[in-house]
Amino acid sequence: MAAIPPVCDFDWVAPDFSLPGVDERKFSLRTVKGSNGTLIMFICNHCPYVLAVLDRILRDCNDLISAGIGVAAISSNDVEAYPEDSFLNMRKLSEENKFPFPYLYDEDQSVARSYNAICTPDFFGFNSDMGLQYRGRLDASRKEAGPDNLRRDLYEAMTQVARTGKGPKDQISSMGCSIKWKE
Repeated sequence: MAAIPPVCDFDWVAPDFSLPGVDERKFSLRTVKGSNGTLIMFICNHCPYVLAVLDRILRDCNDLISAGIGVAAISSNDVEAYPEDSFLNMRKLSEENKFPFPYLYDEDQSVARSYNAICTPDFFGFNSDMGLQYRGRLDASRKEAGPDNLRRDLYEAMTQVARTGKGPKDQISSMGCSIKWKE
């Protein structure tokens, strides 16, 4: 069954973190922050919702990075129960798909908990003051990618945030596999 996160809590302040990236460097919120906003997304390697739209996530993130928006992806799943989400497999996925953003490992799941992440993918779009402005979907795709001409909800919302500092009033929640919490 799909998990659905709550609607955007406007101006909620992004919690800081310090996490290892698949490139062996440490990243914090400050080091991934963009001049026009920041997108933090919770994804994982095995989720069919993520895999169905991974090419669109990469397309939109490349475009957002070009617009001065910092981007980072975080995987928080229990890798003992889901070994396909291991750090080594994260590195492989990142390299094979040429991720333009850091892919970070939240081994103790504390960052996912501090963000109240619910599913993969779960998108958190912040303005330049690190106030939450978007917590919605990438587009109308679900477990399978929708048509190529779908409205780019995440991209459009984040470009609005970059321009105005404010996200759209009406947002549609993302949907995906639940975060795989440790016992």
